[in-house]
Amino acid sequence: MIKKNIFRPGDILLPKNCDMTLWSTVACDQFSSDQGYWDTVAAKTADVPSTMHLMLPEAYLQTVDQQKEGEKINRTMEQYLSSDVFTTLEQSYIFVERTLPGGSVRRGLVGVLDLEQYDYAENSQTPIRATEHTVESRLPPRVAIRQQACLEMPHIMVFIDDPADTVMSCAEQSVGNTLYDFELMCGGGHIRGMQIEGKKAADLSAQLDALADDAVLTEKYGRSEGAILYAMGDGNHSLAAARKCWEMVRDKLSPEEKMTHPARFALVELVNIHDAGIMFHPIHRTVFQINPADFAAKARTDLFSEQGTAVTMVFGGITEVGFVSAESIGQVIERVDRFCQTYAKAHNGEVDYIHGDEEAAAFGGQKDAASILLPAMEKGELFTSVMNTGVFCKKSFSIGEAAEKRYYLECRKIR
Repeated sequence: MIKKNIFRPGDILLPKNCDMTLWSTVACDQFSSDQGYWDTVAAKTADVPSTMHLMLPEAYLQTVDQQKEGEKINRTMEQYLSSDVFTTLEQSYIFVERTLPGGSVRRGLVGVLDLEQYDYAENSQTPIRATEHTVESRLPPRVAIRQQACLEMPHIMVFIDDPADTVMSCAEQSVGNTLYDFELMCGGGHIRGMQIEGKKAADLSAQLDALADDAVLTEKYGRSEGAILYAMGDGNHSLAAARKCWEMVRDKLSPEEKMTHPARFALVELVNIHDAGIMFHPIHRTVFQINPADFAAKARTDLFSEQGTAVTMVFGGITEVGFVSAESIGQVIERVDRFCQTYAKAHNGEVDYIHGDEEAAAFGGQKDAASILLPAMEKGELFTSVMNTGVFCKKSFSIGEAAEKRYYLECRKIR
């Protein structure tokens, strides 16, 4: 039987007396090749409280002293806590309505996940599970940052598989005070958050726990053993770093302390994978610094088959359709990724992961590059695919475009 009470209310910090549009910034791993975007955000937020001052955009990683920036961020976190920037919502959920730039609305629930119920290993059978391969080498820098930080800000999005929409419908009927309602900066759309507390929060927790019933899981998946309750959407490496930090703290605690220590939990946004505001987009592969014609010839012999799932190859201004034989879209993505990585290594090339069909095709048209454009995965396949065949390879899918990603907004003390 799967343990319950895995996702629960938390003590959530929100800024007070702040310009919320300037406070809230998109996740640091977005617009990583567009320093101009972040220069604009930095100029807008230079003299006001903002999550911009609590993180380091990846676009700046090669141009700044990361250790000094990390120390500056930690000082700012301490300053915000000591200077009464925040108000605390005790043991609450926040129900979020995010109107995306295209007009669709994505509903979410902000709360805390129990990291004891999470393991990112590829053979994991825990209720909270990674959906893509976790790259161990990406964890140490994130662990180092979290170890020193007194606050966390989630850009982590976690899915539930709730076809009947029982949880978010319950949340909509349980909301109390409107906590924020504003336009997100730089074309991110609109966001509104409402508090759920007390008995209504307890009732919502019970609705979440009902998803863990053996009968419910067996009806959906044909079995309850090894079932997933919470599947990673965005922020897999951030959650893995949080788990690593918890492991470092855990063994030094008494049994009583282990139950409530803030490092045991991570603040995340929970979203129903069936929500109309969730759209899966493919992440394409481009190999740079190679001979496009040779790449295409190798793909025809080593990757493509006479039948299977269609993918599009763009090389030297030529567009060609090939077929990849595999049992699932996850295996198609893995085969294409492995081929591109192997070819790049053998020919001193470089693989990059490209969002957007037009962008990938344009890169594939360059004289020393080739792209393979992948099909989108059906979002309903995610839970069953991970349960039956394991995690996807890294960069298998994207949940929306960069401006649609989660913005930093809520915070929580982690020590």
